[in-house]
Amino acid sequence: MKDLVPVPVYEVGRMARAVLDSVGSVVVGKRDALELVLAGILAGGHVLLEDLPGLGKTLTARSFAQALGLDFRRLQFTPDLLPADVTGSFLYDQRRADFSFRAGPVFTNLLLADEINRTPPKTQSALLEAMQEKQVSVEGVTYRLDPPFHVLATANPIEYEGTYPLPEAQLDRFLLRVSFGYPNRDEEWEVLQRRMSRRREEAELEPVVDAGTLRGMQAAIEDVAVEDSIGRYIVDLTAATREHASVLVGASPRGSLALLLLARAKAVLAGRDYVVPEDVKEVAVPALAHRITLRPEMWLRRVDPSFVVSEVLAQTPAPASGALPSYNALTDTNPGVRLAEVPAPSRHASQ
Repeated sequence: MKDLVPVPVYEVGRMARAVLDSVGSVVVGKRDALELVLAGILAGGHVLLEDLPGLGKTLTARSFAQALGLDFRRLQFTPDLLPADVTGSFLYDQRRADFSFRAGPVFTNLLLADEINRTPPKTQSALLEAMQEKQVSVEGVTYRLDPPFHVLATANPIEYEGTYPLPEAQLDRFLLRVSFGYPNRDEEWEVLQRRMSRRREEAELEPVVDAGTLRGMQAAIEDVAVEDSIGRYIVDLTAATREHASVLVGASPRGSLALLLLARAKAVLAGRDYVVPEDVKEVAVPALAHRITLRPEMWLRRVDPSFVVSEVLAQTPAPASGALPSYNALTDTNPGVRLAEVPAPSRHASQ
């Protein structure tokens, strides 16, 4: 494995925007959603793309794999899919008169788990260890997955026949959930124009970075400063989901961690090495809504978890400014960030 080469934070922002420009040349009019997907990847997490068919979920995953220079595999989840079809299995080799391991599609950099809710829970759970531990255990033997490893899973939110809802434990493994929605008429016409101009169905993108560079970009996220007041704001938001009257089970501390990681990634995408409250607000719904279980009567009232998170955002005061972080990321023990480089608290003021 090659040594990890760190990338300066300002350089991460430039390269990330170049990746978004490349993907945006194929996926039209969805810049905000694409930023969320890339933020999830930069934060080292997995992304659930939940939306109606035909809105570019598979195209988005393939385009990011090409622009990021990652090995890409697509696995179509079906009701008859077995766990071994995901992880791989031992097969008998007649030439060697022994069993050898044949790796499954999970051994890649970016795995598209297409229609993940169409396969039974036993097969869904085959991804849990890979997503959380970055490893696969087969017949008592553990195999490490080479970094970077990310799962982009798609799900159809309206079909129920022949589907298996994702259990809460697996939903919690996704750093965020993103929806694209329908394009407007001008955007849809642009999709048609681009299809005619390239004269073929598939769109091919040149790599903007490679897997090693992406790992360096992900490592740079750790250099992004977070004030104590913003950290406590993150905790307050997550805790408020547990106290909401419509909620049966609120977001766990993993939700707080997701907010922190995604807010850092959003700051880098905006060209900053520090987090502001707006970064947290922009990722709160994608990071927390899928971690909330509503009371049964709320489903009858058609209350959506995203509405709950939006209410929590409106009711939880955001910090205007705060003291510098109390953890040691701003000391000379961390060469990535120096105290002299930290902006004054007034720069952190919420607009």
